Amino acid sequence: MPTVQDLARLLEAAAPLAYQESYDNAGLQCGLPSAEITGVLLALDCTPAVVAEATRRGCNVVLCHHPVIFRPLKRLTGQGLVEQTIMAALKADVAIYAAHTNLDHVRQGVNAKLAEKLGLLNTRILAPKTGTLARLSTYVPNTPAYPGLADQVLQALYAAGAGQVGEYKDCSFQTPGTGTFTPGAGTQPAIGAENQPESVPEIKLEVLLPLHCQAAVVQALHQAHPYEEVAYELVKLENQHQDVGAGMVGELPAALRPAAFRALLKQVLGVPVVKYTAFEQPIKKVALCGGAGSFLTGAAVASGADAYVTGDVKYHEFFAPEGRLMLCDVGHFESEQFTGEIFQDLLLAAFGRTFAVLFAETPTNPVHY
Repeated sequence: MPTVQDLARLLEAAAPLAYQESYDNAGLQCGLPSAEITGVLLALDCTPAVVAEATRRGCNVVLCHHPVIFRPLKRLTGQGLVEQTIMAALKADVAIYAAHTNLDHVRQGVNAKLAEKLGLLNTRILAPKTGTLARLSTYVPNTPAYPGLADQVLQALYAAGAGQVGEYKDCSFQTPGTGTFTPGAGTQPAIGAENQPESVPEIKLEVLLPLHCQAAVVQALHQAHPYEEVAYELVKLENQHQDVGAGMVGELPAALRPAAFRALLKQVLGVPVVKYTAFEQPIKKVALCGGAGSFLTGAAVASGADAYVTGDVKYHEFFAPEGRLMLCDVGHFESEQFTGEIFQDLLLAAFGRTFAVLFAETPTNPVHY
């Protein structure tokens, strides 16, 4: 039977914790990683009532979007909703796992699901992240004693997570050259002898990798390389990662008048009202960010979007577009309400029908209209 740790590995492969914001606390909130899963209840938020529903429906895991614990807890006395939720989960032996801004920031995450619901085409990340990539350079012997070694090492690096550039995989750059070294006393060189200068034809291999894969890639390099001392360099890059970042932008199949676009939002999201800024031009290009996304209004304008859809926009922030697009506040909960479908797809693809995967029926949206 799959365990909570198996679930965590699955989610963190799809949405690495390294991609979450510094303020966030995604991951396992409480519960034993070794516990076998009897069922998973999917929710946007976890409350004591959600924990009770999980127990009632035979689930010992609540998988939610928003972390219960944002700040360290110094005590558990039942004071406040956070403590009450954690205490209820511990008493019921229910694990809570949250995938938050790490799921916001991946290509097939929260924003992709919202874009899908709105029917957007040609989507891309609105604000790609920097500082998430590195370049690994290493050197392998190119001699008859090691035929095909470069490819063997590359395959090991690829399997560990290196060599992916957008939709292209197995990407590398290779340069022939000469490596020189003198093995010291007590060494066991793969090529050469102690205290004898050596000159070896080598191939320099270069690959890109996500920083969160660094340890696994370096380990794979050492396992695949014949040298006793493996020479390599890791350089952190400031390149934008086009598949990791905040928000999304895409195009409607056909342009809509502003009123028709707002009607689409109401229909798809099931909201009675949409707060918006005045805009009279047709809506074709749409930017969006599930949750609280007013910080991306400038990026939405710069993208050339005709509308920007998000939640939690403050009064003065509605002035920011200055008439260059229609800023639409559809609500925080409403813009993220489809997150459970992402979880469901991941779990069913990985575990099939091994355990129940259920959507929570307990209402958790504190905002009413």
